[in-house]
Order: sequence, then structure tokens, then C-alpha cells
Amino acid sequence: MTIKTAEFIKGIIGTDPILQDPHKQIVFVGRSNVGKSSVINSLTGRKNLVRRSAEPGKTQEINFFLINRKFYLVDLPGYGFAKLPSKKREKLRKLIIWYLTYSNARPALIVLIVDSRIGFTELDKEMVKIVKERNHSFIILANKVDTLKQSERVRKERFIIQQAEGEKVLFYSAKNGEGREKLLRTISSSVL
Repeated sequence: MTIKTAEFIKGIIGTDPILQDPHKQIVFVGRSNVGKSSVINSLTGRKNLVRRSAEPGKTQEINFFLINRKFYLVDLPGYGFAKLPSKKREKLRKLIIWYLTYSNARPALIVLIVDSRIGFTELDKEMVKIVKERNHSFIILANKVDTLKQSERVRKERFIIQQAEGEKVLFYSAKNGEGREKLLRTISSSVL
């Protein structure tokens, strides 16, 4: 699949007609600072489609990007250590859980991004549990593999595969594009 067009459509913070739009939704979720924005930008080939921030927790809406006028990439807020007051952090957590469990959205695929240097945190494990309980189709995307030394990469990859407990894992670098074609193929098979 080739991404020819990518455009921001809207950000939502609750019920909205876009949730029932017939276009399929590929959803990106992960901890704050895991590189969701960079992954989406590298995937689409657009440097500034999704605004990146040096400060985690800037995404505070569910953002919809229309790809090739055929499907959406959906960017959920990051969860975790965002530099926000605890009430705001909890509000974002509830927004993510609402989208995945109670909204009318029916994601075709969820891409759960983890940091390849760290592996699954407790919050990532909680997200996997939520996604599995709702029977959503999902993959694990281990981002930032370019930051690993070759000597530690094999060990970290084995560790993440073990943590994934049989779920599909792709290793990715938003910086150098490693894993991009595999991710595009996975998305393509979910939206056809």
C-alpha cells in the first residue's frame, strides 16, 4: 500500500458522528512519550501531519486523519506520566477507555505502541487487557529500535516477544523507517 494523501479531519473529546463513519479506523495508542506522533508521521511520509511535542501529554483529543480518502488513522491521547495535573491525566485515561470500550467506534486494528528500550509497563499491560476484553484486533509495535545497540537489541526483542504472549509484534523505527513496510502491509490487510 502507498499512502498518497493524509489529512487531519477533526479532534473529538466525546460522542461524535465520525465514530459511525463507514471508513475503517486504524487506532494508535501508547504511553506518553512513546513516539505515537512520530510513528504516524513516518508512516504517512508527512513530517508535520501530527504535531510532535517535547513535552508528553500534549495530545488531549482523539484525532482523526483520513488516509487515501479510504480509512482513518486515529491518534488517541498518550497514557501514563504526562506532565499534567492528576485530574487531567485521569480525564485522558477515561477518554481512551471510553473510545475503546463504550463509544460506537469499531476499530479495524489497534496498534499498541511500546518503547523497545523498556518493553511493557504496567499501563501497557492494562491496555492489552482492555483491548483483549473487547475482542479488538491488535498488534504490538515496539518503537525506537534505532536507539538500541546491536548487542542489546536481540535481548530486548526476545523480552518483548515473551511479554507479548503470542500476540503479533512489529519492531519499528520512526527515525529510519525500519518496519514501515511491514506495518503498511498489516494496515492494508485490515482495511481491505
